[in-house]
Amino acid sequence: MCAAKVAAVSTGTGRQVILDSAVTNMNERGYHGTSMRDIARGADITVASIYHHFASKQEILQDIMVRALHDAIAMTRGALLRSGGAPADQLQALVRAWVMFHTTRQRDAMVGATEIRSLDDAGRRLVVALRDEQEHLFRDVIERGVEEGDFGTEYPRDAVRGIINMGQSVCTWWHADGPMTPEELAGRYADLALAMVKPVVRAP
Repeated sequence: MCAAKVAAVSTGTGRQVILDSAVTNMNERGYHGTSMRDIARGADITVASIYHHFASKQEILQDIMVRALHDAIAMTRGALLRSGGAPADQLQALVRAWVMFHTTRQRDAMVGATEIRSLDDAGRRLVVALRDEQEHLFRDVIERGVEEGDFGTEYPRDAVRGIINMGQSVCTWWHADGPMTPEELAGRYADLALAMVKPVVRAP
């Protein structure tokens, strides 16, 4: 292993190389089909080097999922804060950010969408708590929109789940060489989400 690679492994950069390899392998093989040797090979390091950073493959999975959720929450919360006060504007901003995350961070999102079943009990509790935090951002906006008469849906909780799942699912099929850019897809899904909550048109 070259000196530069050895130096990288002893820093945060080395940790990221391991995570990148793990994400790639888990997208191709799944969590259970990925070995520590596969991760080491993809990172161009030894298996022993991985254990300087992570105690187990389970810890790597948890790190991937927790980091991705923290980033998704930061993106959606930031979009919400910049969107203004109207529930319709807030919802569309949330959805745009949510879809942008699931396209621009597609490989991370795929691990998060498919491997929650592979977490141990402690990891599952942590990830579920972060997912609940993300869901609350959508729920607060939609429920306030209903309370203030901006949204006419009779099923706000179902709308929240549907909108979140709709945005999350794009990581399973979107392709960078497809007909829509992330921005175009995000705009389309923002319109679909708003239609789902039945925006109320107020008389002038």
